Amino acid sequence: MGRILAIDLGTKRTGLAVTDPLKILANPLETIPTDSLVNYLKKYLQKEDVEAIVLGYPTKLDGTFNEMTQKVISLKDRLSKLFPQLKIELEDERFTSRMAMQSMIAMGSKKKDRQEKAGNLDKVSAAIILQSYLERQ
Repeated sequence: MGRILAIDLGTKRTGLAVTDPLKILANPLETIPTDSLVNYLKKYLQKEDVEAIVLGYPTKLDGTFNEMTQKVISLKDRLSKLFPQLKIELEDERFTSRMAMQSMIAMGSKKKDRQEKAGNLDKVSAAIILQSYLERQ
């Protein structure tokens, strides 16, 4: 029974989150440089049992494409070819960065820590995307 991995793709950094083995909870995993994402996934998938990847799907408020939408679609196509055994799905990611920031504030993160550790925001955003996906299932 494999886990589900979520990806919040960014231009510089990419946030990752993963479910627990029972696929009930989403947990922030890591933030990595975007240009090393595919290599990271190859290594991660060799050592971990993953059955699906959920990509945050960015659109504008009215549902039209934004500057990242095509990059996510291209990544989905690339991952589908590289990992044909995995289900690759898209999940609406509107407002996840704002929700991640609110979560970090609620957990007591100091303003300085939030500013210095932008990578935390990316992996928390990925966890929010993944939790949203889990709730829809």
